[in-house]
Amino acid sequence: MIPAAFDYHRPASLADALSVLDELGWDAKLLAGGQSLIPAMRFRLAEPTAIVDLNGLAELERFEEADGYLHIGALVRHATIADSGLARERYPLLADAAAVIADPLVRNRGTVGGSLIHADPAGDWGSVMLAYRAELAVRRVDGDRIVPIDELFVTTFMTSLEPSELVTSVRIPAAGTGQGGAYEKLERKVGDFATVGVAAQIALAPDGTVGAVGIGLTAVGATNLRAAAAEQELLGSSADEAAIASAAARAAAESNPSADGRGSEEYKRDMVRVLTARALRRSVERARGTV
Repeated sequence: MIPAAFDYHRPASLADALSVLDELGWDAKLLAGGQSLIPAMRFRLAEPTAIVDLNGLAELERFEEADGYLHIGALVRHATIADSGLARERYPLLADAAAVIADPLVRNRGTVGGSLIHADPAGDWGSVMLAYRAELAVRRVDGDRIVPIDELFVTTFMTSLEPSELVTSVRIPAAGTGQGGAYEKLERKVGDFATVGVAAQIALAPDGTVGAVGIGLTAVGATNLRAAAAEQELLGSSADEAAIASAAARAAAESNPSADGRGSEEYKRDMVRVLTARALRRSVERARGTV
């Protein structure tokens, strides 16, 4: 099949893009990497009457630390993060996830912002940003606002953003000492969607206990999920094997998987437990500087 007819807009500035969105509303779709939108249009699962191509907006490609945050522009490609020395050295959770997203073709074109706004519960970035407690900088014609990642996802393929709004960047707290993160992903074959994925980010207090922790779950609910009870279980602990095992069991209980060709509900819950323990263990090792 081929897509239905649509009008094509390639704005020369962010202001132009926002003006088009304000005028067209739900009739328009934003084109970033196109790795989800184009297949959906091809099979007539999406039939927008207008496409707004953002790829000429270099200001959305920012990837740098400033003002106490790491700023990730909406058009930053997965491959940019996977190849980044900054990510590997200071934000290993980002580097872990970027390296296992789909395949090189998708990583070269797909974008962080596009992936988040697509809101696929099997998408890796949603869980990563939940673990980081990220915030999204959102802009519309009449102003800006900040959206905490916990307020973004509504249900599968649906976010809390208005049709006239555009994500300009994602920001996560700048890395400090005693911090570490990791992403663990189970997939049937290289490049497949996750059967289960777990993102973890830990900050150790001066006494070596867990001062802050974030755990995000992939592909085990209607959206990416925060394992809040598991986070509380680990908070303040010494992050020993018993604490990690207890938190991993909590995360499994918080997941809500569906049976499909990738496995039963019971199997997926147990994989949440296993992968959460692995991600937490590796996060602690990285926070302590032992790996």
